[in-house]
Amino acid sequence: MARFDAQASIKIILGWIAVFLVRLFPWRPANMEPILATMMPFAKQYGPSGAFIFGAMSIALFDAVVGKIGQWTAITALAYGLVGIGGWYFLKNRMPGALTWTTYGVIGTLAYDALTGLTVGPLMFGQSFREAFIGQIPFTLMHLASTVTLSLTLSPAIHRWVTTNNALELSSVQSRLAHAVH
Repeated sequence: MARFDAQASIKIILGWIAVFLVRLFPWRPANMEPILATMMPFAKQYGPSGAFIFGAMSIALFDAVVGKIGQWTAITALAYGLVGIGGWYFLKNRMPGALTWTTYGVIGTLAYDALTGLTVGPLMFGQSFREAFIGQIPFTLMHLASTVTLSLTLSPAIHRWVTTNNALELSSVQSRLAHAVH
């Protein structure tokens, strides 16, 4: 496991760009969420602190950029951070691959939807727990379909081309830039 430090900064930024691009897609269903699929390779590579920071900041930065910071930002950021920590525990002794990413993707999605879908409505908007639970079912089913798709496609790509790519370490990029300038 690599350290989550300045050397990983370019990789982190690339991960956040991937998240932003998918989340900003104009006709994307609200529950087609790339954060977990992108976060899992970061959890595998950078441990619980890296996973927590990546997940929580993905929410906070996006909400800040699109001007939609609210009470839910703290709840959803914390939830993604916690799901990221869970991802590290699940992934730390497993080989990365489509089945591994997809298995935790399903677990993480169910945990995230339970943490957020069953709390935000009742706590912030006066919704009954029963209404929140029933309303969450179709949302979670669509969220799971999205997660499976992105876990099979985006997670392996992020793992291969970003988190384990030594050419994207800050020192490596700086060295190439220095050689290009001279």
